[in-house]
Amino acid sequence: MSVNRSGRREWLIPTCLVLLSLVPVVAGAVRVADLSAGAVATPDNARFVADPLPVLVHIVSATVYCLLGAFQFAPGFRRRRPGWHRAAGRLLVPAGIATGLSGVWMAVFYPLLPIDGGLLIGLRISFGAAMAACVVLGFVAIRRRDITRHRAWMIRGYALGQGAGSQFLTHLFWILIVGPPGELARALLHAAGWLINLAVAEWVIRRPTRPVRSSPAPSGVDRSPVQPG
Repeated sequence: MSVNRSGRREWLIPTCLVLLSLVPVVAGAVRVADLSAGAVATPDNARFVADPLPVLVHIVSATVYCLLGAFQFAPGFRRRRPGWHRAAGRLLVPAGIATGLSGVWMAVFYPLLPIDGGLLIGLRISFGAAMAACVVLGFVAIRRRDITRHRAWMIRGYALGQGAGSQFLTHLFWILIVGPPGELARALLHAAGWLINLAVAEWVIRRPTRPVRSSPAPSGVDRSPVQPG
């Protein structure tokens, strides 16, 4: 019974992260299918139809980053499969950088929608660049074998990458309580999604880690705790 409960707890965080990703992942899949089928330009998608490559890069890289990255937060799974973290990281690092930089590119070069404004564009550029920087810093840290800094920067990068899921929730609550947001409210709701994720990330990074208690390992087996990141 205790083993089953421990297994369920281990998968709680990855499951929640996958669920948080679902709305933007599904919306992205619909966008990709629409563009692949030769979408008719509308005021909402004209910028994507005219130049589809940046948004396709953003959708594919963000989907890989958010879904695959969720499983990095299951330490037991990683201990049972020691090669998983490194193999997944070879995909997550370029996916994270591509997600952040493609977001910056779209903010700078795609035409503004009527509901967008300078503040929202500035936020997208700032947080997109910050996400890419976090991933790069995490990669540099692990190359230096600094696991603590690697873990911290990768958690921050993943938190920023999950911004779209949290922004869906902030917008949903606002619409249910207040109604459709205006230009300023929309920008602030986007910022809230990123900042909430960063606050959670900093809590995870700074919380005390509990020592792993287990029965003595057989000779030659390493049961040292593996930190997420």
